[in-house]
Amino acid sequence: MTKELPGGKIRMDKWLWYARFYKTRSLASKACQAGHIILNGKSVSKASVMVVTGDRLQFFQGPHLRVVEVLVLGERRGPAPEAQLLYADHSPPRMAKKEVASDIRTAPVAERSSGSGRPTKAERRATDRLRSDE
Repeated sequence: MTKELPGGKIRMDKWLWYARFYKTRSLASKACQAGHIILNGKSVSKASVMVVTGDRLQFFQGPHLRVVEVLVLGERRGPAPEAQLLYADHSPPRMAKKEVASDIRTAPVAERSSGSGRPTKAERRATDRLRSDE
């Protein structure tokens, strides 16, 4: 019994799970619904979007950008060596999310240096004293 549809298509969440990008199918489904998956340059908002061979997917796996091309649709979630035959990896060299020049969907956000959070009460009072001297 094959799980792929007659037209050579398969649900995106199922394919991502077969290819072992997500540990569970529900995690793959949530990633699709959250708009974290880009299919052929367009953001996907449904897990039921059909994938065919030749499609190109972009998504973040942890802090790293993954770009994969669908080669085979697959019939089951098999071992890792079998799953790696389902796709061709076109990912750029491993770079953290913040190092990617243009995020795949959003504009850059203002960042604060690590360890610098909100000022303490003493720091705020010192700042207020400096401002009142002006």
